[in-house]
Amino acid sequence: MTDAVGKEIIVPHDVKRVATLAPGVTEIVVAAGGLDRLVGVSNADDFPPSVRELPRYSALPVNHEAVVALEPDVVLGAAQVNDNREVAVFGDLGIPAYFVRSESLSDVLDSILTVGRILGTETAASATVDSLRLRVAALESRSAGLERPRVLFLISTTTLHSFGPESYVHDLIQLAGGESITAELDVENPVLDDEFVLARNPEVILGTFRDGFVNEDLLASHPTWAAVSAVRNRRVHVIDGDLVLRNGPRLVDGAEEMFRVLHGDVADGSKN
Repeated sequence: MTDAVGKEIIVPHDVKRVATLAPGVTEIVVAAGGLDRLVGVSNADDFPPSVRELPRYSALPVNHEAVVALEPDVVLGAAQVNDNREVAVFGDLGIPAYFVRSESLSDVLDSILTVGRILGTETAASATVDSLRLRVAALESRSAGLERPRVLFLISTTTLHSFGPESYVHDLIQLAGGESITAELDVENPVLDDEFVLARNPEVILGTFRDGFVNEDLLASHPTWAAVSAVRNRRVHVIDGDLVLRNGPRLVDGAEEMFRVLHGDVADGSKN
């Protein structure tokens, strides 16, 4: 098989033991029907809750000794998360290492099917993907024809890390019925400044902010944003980072949560 970084690997016919190197990849394995094949996960993994009981190890950087000690049949990493040079060490040790592709929601769905083929759990993987695609289609149908508010997505309230048009986060905003104010930028992960935000004047701000966030937290770092529509109308909302920043099947949950925030009156059935 050829993985997401163009590396050809030979996958064993009977994969029983899998080690993963990123939370999103673990969730892809579970979605593909491979929960019982997991023998180890990264220290950052916590979903589904049962994986917290598995052996854990550092994945950034990779603790090769800890992973090899688990005797996996295959190691799975994410091209957007893990270092190709670190993961290549497993191949040198005779353990196939495969990078799944997860640059977009479509990539994630395709990766579930690919992992299903690797594990021999194609039926379970296909059933999961069919269910997720139905949910995506339902969101597309519900958001069609709705007025799309201008949306700014941020990772924190201080440094303005956001996402450009080539990122899956931009795709989720579109799916949820919004219009990203960073859609015209030519970089995947831009760092914005206050002037850019003021000029684009987002109507909604979504962020993976800390628990207990209030508007004043944002204004403490960016006082000029008092004039921004989203701040003025108190349309600044916290989105669960695990549903958006982990490239896995719960991206669909993230898009649905965004839809509820952007179009609550439609989402709760109070408006046709």
